[in-house]
Amino acid sequence: MTNRQVEHEITVDAPAAAVYRLLAEVENWPRIFPPTIHVDHMERGEDEERIRIWATANGEAKNWTSRRTLDPRKLRITFRQEVSSPPVAAMGGTWIVEPLSGSASRVRLLHDYRAVDDDPDGLKWIDEAVDRNSRTELASLKQNVELAHASEEITFSFEDTVRIQGQAKDAYDFIDEAGMWAERLPHVASVRLEEDTPGLQTLEMDTRAQDGSTHTTKSYRVTFPHHRIAYKQVTLPALMTLHTGLWTFKEDEHGVEATSQHTVVLNTGNIARVLGEEAGVADAREYVRNALGANSRATLGHAKDYAENKR
Repeated sequence: MTNRQVEHEITVDAPAAAVYRLLAEVENWPRIFPPTIHVDHMERGEDEERIRIWATANGEAKNWTSRRTLDPRKLRITFRQEVSSPPVAAMGGTWIVEPLSGSASRVRLLHDYRAVDDDPDGLKWIDEAVDRNSRTELASLKQNVELAHASEEITFSFEDTVRIQGQAKDAYDFIDEAGMWAERLPHVASVRLEEDTPGLQTLEMDTRAQDGSTHTTKSYRVTFPHHRIAYKQVTLPALMTLHTGLWTFKEDEHGVEATSQHTVVLNTGNIARVLGEEAGVADAREYVRNALGANSRATLGHAKDYAENKR
């Protein structure tokens, strides 16, 4: 039985405690780490937690359940996959944050793993996935911690909500059945939806802008019938370096509250090219807010019509 042990590390210009806090808050991982699509807490104690993670590995979307032990005093987080996805038979490791000074730290990421049936091709696939994801995660961690103050301005969230006189299931179904959006939504020119694993979707679509042009986007979506759909866009327009979202459906005695929530990190390097030399961060925020919000409100409006006509 081949048990592989590997280590990656990076130096971060930020206090060790701040780095540890960022690692401990797994609900923010989709915003911090490019491979992560969504994370849910399944159990949560003072220093032990059980989480489910959806992420990409070598271009494939996977999900697994892990247990984590948090030690804020030693600045260590150990993790062990409870249910792994083939070709992974077992996977675990440790995050270790070491202070180098009052304003700098070293982050070490340790992994140990083995492949199903000790398959050499499977082990090679895991080697490549762990190496690629570890390097990406550490580089993203460094960038996000070091730019924490700047990101307060370039990172923002917003939401749009509609009330629906109908059932949550019907509104949810409209969003879940994105493969039919080209027929149901005027701003969608074409769409390709795959769901090889139940509850984990790959969505590619060509969307029409207000000026008549079209742009192609790709997202991974995690579905939770009939309450919410979380997604992460992995092909991004020029003004964004990150875009995550959440559709939620809350039913009460008056009907359904359907909400579309977005979190965005702006790509400041492209603002002048896209919006003109005089444009700044505030202009880019407004532009992105209006563009994403318009599509969300249109989609929610059609979901409302769909659900209310089901009555």
